[in-house]
Amino acid sequence: MSVKPIRTRVDHARALEEIERLMGARRGSSQADRLEVLAALVAAYEAVHDPIDLPEPIEAIEAHMVERGLDQTDLACLLGSRSLASSILNRKRALSLSVIRKLSQAWDIPTDILVQPYRLTGHRSRKAA
Repeated sequence: MSVKPIRTRVDHARALEEIERLMGARRGSSQADRLEVLAALVAAYEAVHDPIDLPEPIEAIEAHMVERGLDQTDLACLLGSRSLASSILNRKRALSLSVIRKLSQAWDIPTDILVQPYRLTGHRSRKAA
């Protein structure tokens, strides 16, 4: 099995073509092993050359709510306060550590998304979440 590092866009394209060809390989076969190695190489290349930015915290909360059919009332129930939920969604108040923990545990929103800085309404500087 000859596998080489992915260094260029051409190498990346060739690796993707090979992965597509190997899809459906029988588990435990040499083709499945090659597929696994190529997938790891492609993932490593893409992490460096095509990184995906994390979503902004409030946008992530809103997207989660839309996907799950939740609304501000559900957030208020989770946080124990309608005014807190409103202030957070309207960017008037930063996410506190306790709010981040609740959102992460109850709604399974990753903490690395929630702890990012984001702009609050009426504030010039970026405020830490």
